[in-house]
Amino acid sequence: MAEALEGRLTAHQRLMLRMQLDHVHYLDQQIKRLDTEVADRLTPFEAQLRQLDTIPGVSQRVAEVLVAEVGTDMTRFPNADHLVSWAGMCPGSNESAGKSRRARTRKGNQTLRRTLTEAGQAAGHTKKTYLGASYQRIAARRGGRRAAIAIGRSILEIAYYVLRDSVAYEELGVNYYDERKKAAVIRSTITRLERLGYKVTVEAA
Repeated sequence: MAEALEGRLTAHQRLMLRMQLDHVHYLDQQIKRLDTEVADRLTPFEAQLRQLDTIPGVSQRVAEVLVAEVGTDMTRFPNADHLVSWAGMCPGSNESAGKSRRARTRKGNQTLRRTLTEAGQAAGHTKKTYLGASYQRIAARRGGRRAAIAIGRSILEIAYYVLRDSVAYEELGVNYYDERKKAAVIRSTITRLERLGYKVTVEAA
């Protein structure tokens, strides 16, 4: 690169490049100062940050946003659903003449929604986790974007209980949903196979 630039930059171009590099350096310094300030202000909440960091998809930065935007006192929310609604992560309502149609999520805290959606995408790529399996299941039916929002909501619900009870997240496992909804999963699978023309008999192993 140095040889390619030899003799091709004028004094004016060097000046402009130096000004741009100085500006980038200035921005890096400002970001560093802000990071230090954020770290100082969040020092009293180190335990909560570590607990939140145990949730799949939740990085240190996501945990910091959760604490900054939601706080650590969950008594202000009667339950997890109220927190989800306040954050704007619950589905909107579009019902007419007894028919429900797709609706956008409700308006809420934009910073928190964006962060949770990114966390949902990250959780969706985790292996052997309940949230990762949930993401794949939802994405197959409704697409990746909706799946990320749905998992972001799940992360916020988990964060509510983590902060309320002051506990770390316990992994449920990939098969948690199937075990919890075992009868429904069996019926759904049988129905799909019968539609394909098979006669199904279920027998316990």
